[in-house]
Amino acid sequence: MKIGGFQPFALSDFPGRVAAVIFVQGCNFQCPFCHNGPLIPPNPPSVDLMPRKLVTEFLALRADKLDGVVISGGEPLLQPDLGEFLKELKYLGLDVKIDTNGSRPDVLWKLIGESLVDYIAMDIKAPLELYARLAGVKVDEEKILQSIHLIAGSGVPHEFRTTNVESLLSTRDIEKIRSLIPDGSSYRIQKFRKKTAMESLLH
Repeated sequence: MKIGGFQPFALSDFPGRVAAVIFVQGCNFQCPFCHNGPLIPPNPPSVDLMPRKLVTEFLALRADKLDGVVISGGEPLLQPDLGEFLKELKYLGLDVKIDTNGSRPDVLWKLIGESLVDYIAMDIKAPLELYARLAGVKVDEEKILQSIHLIAGSGVPHEFRTTNVESLLSTRDIEKIRSLIPDGSSYRIQKFRKKTAMESLLH
């Protein structure tokens, strides 16, 4: 696990739980509006990564005060040892929430099948025809659709969300995004924030 940031206590990131938040390093998208830009490069020279063992030991000491852990990023599903790490968290009795861009439905399917995730939040960046523009890279839109339907049908509590950058998305675009989401799933629109989540940890 490449851990680029850690928040030991959060009340609003995991619905209904007191949670710690782990920010993994590395993302396969380059969204121009990303609020965690420093976490995009997989091997940045300016970021000191936290040892996984140190984070696990801290969580073990705080397990009686926490209900869960949020794995955010970056893109968690790119981490090759994510499943192994989640098993360690489950052993500690902690619930797990995954924040994902939906680009790796194969990994997500495996985690769901192994009952390693208790809540999933997927960011839907744009209508499919605008995905490359909003993600900053070429995207396999079919995988985005696969993730949406996998999550919606998984039985795992979940939400879909979109960061609304008014200069990039129109009201019609938001309506198109809504149409991608099956009935019965929660959809939340987030306002664009210039201040990053990582900056928030430091102030």
